[in-house]
This record gives sequence, C-alpha cells and structure tokens, in this order.
Amino acid sequence: MYKDKTYLAIIPARGGSKRLPNKNILELAGKPLIAYTIEAAKKSKYIDDIIVSSDSDNILNIAKDYNIKTIKRPDYLASNTAKTIDVIKHVIENIIGEYDYIVLLQPTSPLRNEKHIDEAIELLNAKEADAIVSVCEMDHSPLWSNTLPASLSMEGFLREEVKNKRSQDLDKYYRINGAIYICKTDKLLKKNTLFLDKNIFAYVMDRKSSIDIDDEIDFKLAEVLMNA
Repeated sequence: MYKDKTYLAIIPARGGSKRLPNKNILELAGKPLIAYTIEAAKKSKYIDDIIVSSDSDNILNIAKDYNIKTIKRPDYLASNTAKTIDVIKHVIENIIGEYDYIVLLQPTSPLRNEKHIDEAIELLNAKEADAIVSVCEMDHSPLWSNTLPASLSMEGFLREEVKNKRSQDLDKYYRINGAIYICKTDKLLKKNTLFLDKNIFAYVMDRKSSIDIDDEIDFKLAEVLMNA
C-alpha cells in the first residue's frame, strides 16, 4: 500500500514461446527467469499482493515455491494470439478482494528490480496519474530509419532536415521497454487497455535495466549484463 492505495502485481507467464522455448523458466545466472520478477515484486515496499498467471504447471509450481498466489490460465488465454489485457481481466475476475491499481510485471525483464517498481509507483502518486508505463531511451534514433522498397532504392530514405546532422544533435526518442505497467483498475476495465489516452506518464529507466528477453540473443545479453 502507498498513500492509502492498494497495488496488485500480476506476473503473466505463458508456458509456450516460439522464439525461445520455455523462456520463462530457463535458468539465468542460477535462477529461472521468472524468479527475478517474483523477487522484485516481493521486495517492493508498496505491492500488496502478487499473482502469477500461467497455463504451465511448471511455472505455477515455481511461483508456489516462492509462496506466490497463482491462477491457472485457460487454454484460450495461452495461445500466441491471446491479449495481455484479457489475461489481466481473467485474474481480476478470479481473485478475492479489490485493488486500486494493477501493476503488470512481465517476467522477460529480469533486470527491472524493486527500486524501479517503487519509483514508478511514487511517480504515479506524484503526478496524480491514472497510469504509468516504463520506457527507455532508444539505442538509435528512428529518424535514421525508414522502409525500403523491393528495389532497395534509398532515394528519399532520409528527410532533408536529418541529412548531415550528427546523431547527438537529434532529438531523443524513447520506447516502451515492457518492464512496468501501472494502471488504475477501474480505468483499465473501462478502457480495456493499460495504455490510457489521458493522464498517463512515462517512468524512464536506463537501457541496461530495460533488457527485454524475446530470443536467444536477448537471453545471452542478459547473462552478460548480470555477470558484469
């Protein structure tokens, strides 16, 4: 609880993964990947309760080893096309009690820790916001990018105002890093999204902490960063 508001952390962890099979339980620096997110949520000063949602008994058993509440996800919410918002709503519909805010913590962000979670909640309160989404600065400016035609012609690839500019002279761009989403529960249910169109703010994280594991390269990079 923070400032008389309650926070439920939901950790969605599907058993299947096409790019990196069983990624949520792969051992990373001596622990299953999901353990880092569970530990971060448990160490948070403000999280009131934690629930792991999964279709996988292996994942649910790991959560239980950490004394975390679990919800078995039905098959229709375990496919590649299942939407995260529907997983969240399934959790809300199947728990006892109500919470002012939902904190979504994806297990693919192992370097996001309790400090980041608590700072995001504090920012939410300071801004009197309905939602917070974590972001990080982009590695490369999107102004240096464009689509390519079948011919691979680069005519018009760069806008005139970008040509001959140094990268450090371009505006900073940020991307959603997937580590933390916080949303007021009633707004989430009304709008059917974590990404509200009003009264939503960014919590900026450093790029190292923003690693999001999607494939084997990301996983190996996380190992290097953790051992650095």
